[in-house]
Amino acid sequence: MRLRRTISLICCHAEGEVGDVIVGGVLDIPASSMHEKLMKFINKHDDLRKLLLHEPRGRLESSAMIVLPPCDPRADAGFLIMAPGDWVPMSGSNTICTTTVLLETGIVPMTEPTTTVKLDTAAGLIIATAECENGSCKSVSFDNVAAFVYALDMEVDVPGIGSVLVDIAYGGQWYVVVQAEALGVRVTQSFSNQLIEFGKLVKAAVSERCMPTHPENPAIRGINNVIISEPFDSSRDGSSVKHTVVVTPGRLDRSPCGTGSSARLAILYARKQIDLGQEVKFSSIIDTMFLGRIKDTQPVGTFEAVLPNIKGREWITGHKQGYVDPSDPFQEGFQL
Repeated sequence: MRLRRTISLICCHAEGEVGDVIVGGVLDIPASSMHEKLMKFINKHDDLRKLLLHEPRGRLESSAMIVLPPCDPRADAGFLIMAPGDWVPMSGSNTICTTTVLLETGIVPMTEPTTTVKLDTAAGLIIATAECENGSCKSVSFDNVAAFVYALDMEVDVPGIGSVLVDIAYGGQWYVVVQAEALGVRVTQSFSNQLIEFGKLVKAAVSERCMPTHPENPAIRGINNVIISEPFDSSRDGSSVKHTVVVTPGRLDRSPCGTGSSARLAILYARKQIDLGQEVKFSSIIDTMFLGRIKDTQPVGTFEAVLPNIKGREWITGHKQGYVDPSDPFQEGFQL
């Protein structure tokens, strides 16, 4: 066996969403910020993303993170996020996976019963808190970057569907939120194919209408994903909502999506449906759950933003080595 490259990964999932963490085989690129580092990887090393996440080594329903030295001196570690369709500045489920791998492998020392880990991301500094017991992470919560609403009840014309109302918000990525009822579907596995197809149509329609841009980092612009939601429920048993997230290039997030849930918190707060500190249960299409709440508010440019906290569970599932033989015709994988 001849090897041109070897990459070591720890396999993990957060509430069903796969997030493998690269712990060896990728060199750092010097940069002044993690966002600059992200752009350098996108421009110079997108072959790495394709190699690991496209067939035959990867699959559509997964992501991978690169653990790198942080640019922010306050951080314990930095990481970049690769998805099958693109690179993203921030991801909640992948933050949970990365925190777990850092602690359970000893890259960052674990203390019980809780360990705080400061992570440098392309979206900013993230503070994660792991509940630890007998050398394992039982759950991870994280204080996300500020989330804010770009538009409420924006009317868009979706080909084949008609006119629908959508909300647009930022929670580490840009999200469009549309009600399942408006599309004639339910957030259940039996509607999976339709949810993906309608999500693509909604994303295209909104992208033609507007280009939301982060006021503090103009490079973070354009719709990333679409959230299709059941109605928000607030009762004596607490507040909850079930949704699914259609992520690029066209699949359903298995988890409730941490950045998507953060964007939802901003929308719910803007609509006066929740208060500061109020816990919301976010359920996924496979009925896994994140808990979300707003810790505080702050301005971001001209927007009133909320500071979300998201909590979920995670499990390490294995370890793998990625190999590249120089005779392999699929040096960067392939997609059908």
